[in-house]
Amino acid sequence: MGQRGDRAPCLPLLLFLLLLLLLAFCRGRIVRVPKGPLIRVVGTEVAIPCSVSDYDGPSEQNFDWEFARETDFVRIVSTWDSTFTSEEYQKRVGHGDIKLRRSSNDAVELVIKNIQPTDQGKYKCSTPSTDATVQGNYDAEVQVKVISDGLLVSGSKARSSTSLKLSEGDSFKLRCSAITTSPEHTHLHVTWQIKSGLSWQDILSLTHEGKFQPGPGYEERYRNGDIRLDTGVNDTYRLSVSQASSVDAGVYRCLVSEWVRGADSSWQKIQEKSVEIASVSIQRTVLDVLISTSNLSVTERDSLDLTCNITTDRSGIFQAEVTWYFSGSPDDTLSDAQVLLSMDHDSVVSDSTLISLSHVDRNSYRLLVRDVGVEDSGYYFCQAAVWVPLHNGSWHKVVERTSAPVSVVVTALEPDYEVFLNASKTPKFSDDPTELECRITNAQDTEANIRFTVSWYYKEHLLGDDVATEELLATMDADWTLLLGDRSRERTQNGEIIFSKKAADTFSLRIQWTSESDRGDYFCVISAWSRHRNNSWVKSKDVTSAPVSILWATQDYTLTVEAVKLKPFFVAGHTFEMTCKVSSKNIKTPRYSVLITAEKPLTDQSNPNGTTRIISLNQDSVVRLEDWTDQTRVDGVVLEKVQENEFRYRMYQTQISDAGLYRCVVTAWSPGGGGMWREAVNGLSNPIQIDFQTSGPVFNVSVHSDNLTIYQGELADLLCIITTDGMALEPDDMSFDVSWFAVRSFALDREPVLLATVDRRGIVTQSRRNGSSDLSLERISPLEFRLRVHGCEDHDFGNHYCVVTPWVRSATGVWQREPAVKAKPVFLSVKMDVLNAFKYPLLIGIGLATVIGLLSCLIGYCSSRWCCKKEVQETRRERRRLMSMEMD
Repeated sequence: MGQRGDRAPCLPLLLFLLLLLLLAFCRGRIVRVPKGPLIRVVGTEVAIPCSVSDYDGPSEQNFDWEFARETDFVRIVSTWDSTFTSEEYQKRVGHGDIKLRRSSNDAVELVIKNIQPTDQGKYKCSTPSTDATVQGNYDAEVQVKVISDGLLVSGSKARSSTSLKLSEGDSFKLRCSAITTSPEHTHLHVTWQIKSGLSWQDILSLTHEGKFQPGPGYEERYRNGDIRLDTGVNDTYRLSVSQASSVDAGVYRCLVSEWVRGADSSWQKIQEKSVEIASVSIQRTVLDVLISTSNLSVTERDSLDLTCNITTDRSGIFQAEVTWYFSGSPDDTLSDAQVLLSMDHDSVVSDSTLISLSHVDRNSYRLLVRDVGVEDSGYYFCQAAVWVPLHNGSWHKVVERTSAPVSVVVTALEPDYEVFLNASKTPKFSDDPTELECRITNAQDTEANIRFTVSWYYKEHLLGDDVATEELLATMDADWTLLLGDRSRERTQNGEIIFSKKAADTFSLRIQWTSESDRGDYFCVISAWSRHRNNSWVKSKDVTSAPVSILWATQDYTLTVEAVKLKPFFVAGHTFEMTCKVSSKNIKTPRYSVLITAEKPLTDQSNPNGTTRIISLNQDSVVRLEDWTDQTRVDGVVLEKVQENEFRYRMYQTQISDAGLYRCVVTAWSPGGGGMWREAVNGLSNPIQIDFQTSGPVFNVSVHSDNLTIYQGELADLLCIITTDGMALEPDDMSFDVSWFAVRSFALDREPVLLATVDRRGIVTQSRRNGSSDLSLERISPLEFRLRVHGCEDHDFGNHYCVVTPWVRSATGVWQREPAVKAKPVFLSVKMDVLNAFKYPLLIGIGLATVIGLLSCLIGYCSSRWCCKKEVQETRRERRRLMSMEMD
């Protein structure tokens, strides 16, 4: 059962495939004609189509047409045989009353003009065979039935064609009558058309299926009810047109076609008739719109009176609609203009407080604007439209026109006043305050609706004929809001410039600290603002003051600095003392900052640039050590203020290394804005020289090594040897600071690396090292210092040298530091010992190989002795000799 159920769904598929196979074998030529009977009206043109498909041979097929009233067929016409036509039809075929019209390679139409009742019967379409095998049908027949003409179309009963003259916006109706007495059940299709040019255009149709169908371009008017098609008694069809316009002018006709349902349930048009109903002309409505007043001028606070007059040739019932517009430019469109007031066709006026619109008479409309202001200056124009009533009680706009604009100028009632600017405070020096006052004087006609604001301007004072541009400092708007200019914004926000209103008629500008950039001309502009009807403020007048110049006598700042050495001669270890006296001119209440500098000899290794900043004292008398790095003499330099313009510098326990030129660098400061100090000018004193005349010893330094080429891991010895020339000193009167350096390159093109140092007290300091080698630094004699590198590595190569700073004790017991002496570098080369490098790896490798070999032998012996031993019992075999071939 299960297998049988599985095969059941395959049965329909097998049947479908079998059906397709049968259809493939049954495929053949098919000739088709319409399904009859075909009902046609006598006197009309008939076209009977015939087509062929599923054929072999050439793509273009031939056709033969025959006709039979009862049983016998008579040959009518053929596409390929000109002798095919029988004698009965030769005349009609020759005149073209009967012909074949090919629509494609496999289809033709039999066309019969002016069909008659004698043409009623059977028509057979045949195709000669071009197939390899005879399959299908090669002809088809259709029955044609000819009926009498029973369609009657007519216009108005009074006259066949009417001429109508209408005005724009009018309505009109047209009628036509259509009736049929056909014996068959036929339907009528009625279409109203208009001809305004060369072709007819559909307006509205009542189809044979009873549906209304508007023509192209008439859909919207049909939906709005402006175009209707109504049926009436006696088979009349009425076209109603509302709101006629110029596009409705032309010739109107009624086009009626008769339709019958064929045997295949499709609708077929059997005949068509038309009749012209009327010629309609539309006269455009004339409308003129004019403002009675030409361009005029009105004083502020007065009333503006304008009248719009309209003239039209329209008669009958109509209403006018008027709208007043205002624009700032005569070229503005209605969309850009402002609507003031409007009165619709029902005489309803839009609401406004200060503007009124009244209907003076049938053709005049008055606009009244009370209490006009300056903002009412501009262009006024009115727009009028004519409305006519429709049949449904609504109104339709017929025409619309706009008047030419009228220019209206409102003259402001300007207040009369003067502006006076004076400087209540003027600067005598830079950083002095400046105050300007801008006053309103002789004010007249300044009522409560007037408000004053100020704008401040600056103009740079230029020599000659050059003209400087004005720069806005600040301005006030109608609400007294201060708007700052780019020039004064930052200083105003910092409080350096203050704008204020001291009284109703006085405005002030104060510069707290006047600078050189503030020199120039200043002026103010007083603006009068008038309040309008909407409580907004509009500027009505500007009055500019005379400029005021802010200038003061200026001279270049002068600063003189003199350095004096208090002790003309001293020796090392004594105190060096010098004073700096300062004098200045053209600087207001100056203060001074002092910097002591020293220019050392070029042999000084501590400062290769030559100039050292030692100590400074600023304008607030705050002392600061600059580049003084001698930690043993932190308190060894002092800079103090003796008087307002005199400063004293002291250096205790002077050393020979302090030799050089000493100067005072003085900066003069003047009070600036906000309690700050402003740098005025700098000055440099004459140099004071410190030169120690001594006949002490001269120290020489050299580096020596017995072996400069060593192997890795060995010890490298480097000696720093000090020798003296000149005066001999006791070893206890000498001590040295020794520093060792290395340059890791063959050429001295890299920065030296500090290795180790030992100071004169014997304290050794080593720098941080990255390798495994180690250093030791020791003093082996009073004039010899040894550097040892233990376990040298390859990165220990390079040029090595020492730098020695001698210290000598003077007769007074004071230790003096001598200039540092640098030794000539020696190159230390580190090589690799190949035998020692590979000795231990070779011994370790041989030992490991021997151990692994012995272990392998031991494991093999044990495995073969105990682990892999088996007792094998051999099967006893009989020993037989082979038989010879001869015996076989």
